[in-house]
Amino acid sequence: MKTVFCLTLMFLSTFSFAQKEFQPEGSTIMETVDGDLDGDQIPEKVIVYNTKDTAEYGNIREIQILKKNNGKWAILEKSRNAVLKSGDGGMMGDPYQQTEIRKGILMITQAGGSSWKWGYTDKYRFQNGRFELIGYSSSGGKPEEYWTDIDFNLSTGQLTFEKEVENTKEYGKSQKETLIKKGLKINLQNRNQEKRREILLPKTKEKVYL
Repeated sequence: MKTVFCLTLMFLSTFSFAQKEFQPEGSTIMETVDGDLDGDQIPEKVIVYNTKDTAEYGNIREIQILKKNNGKWAILEKSRNAVLKSGDGGMMGDPYQQTEIRKGILMITQAGGSSWKWGYTDKYRFQNGRFELIGYSSSGGKPEEYWTDIDFNLSTGQLTFEKEVENTKEYGKSQKETLIKKGLKINLQNRNQEKRREILLPKTKEKVYL
């Protein structure tokens, strides 16, 4: 028991030093998550920071994935484009919800809006030497108007779109469409860096944005 306790203290001390070494100056920690992301059975640490740096719509967020090699922590990857800024949630304020690790997949959930609400989860897998977006699921709309649900598996290319309409006089009937859309290369570095990616659904003529 004493040995385990000492090893735990050593682990925490090493990580605390690494965290201070890599933490952006003047930032605060929003969330820390542990989990194996590269399949080596050794947990990585994911830290989301609220930085002091600002841009349009608030403070910039930075996500870091730390990996331990030979007893030392190092940055496996970091990005300031994957987590939305503090004011990107609109009337609802901060859009950040949570970061999780499930079965080796890094999942980031964000949401916002006012009477019209939106929310989505990005799913990243560590492959080809970086974290690539392999899944996207979102929901959005307004009660008594319409609600849309999107599930996009970027690995297979299958995108499922559902629109449940309550106000049929204004928005027409409910719709559903599934298509295959391959070739999108999205990762932690370019997730929100570029203009929103638009996909026009060929049958319903609805537009999906990533």
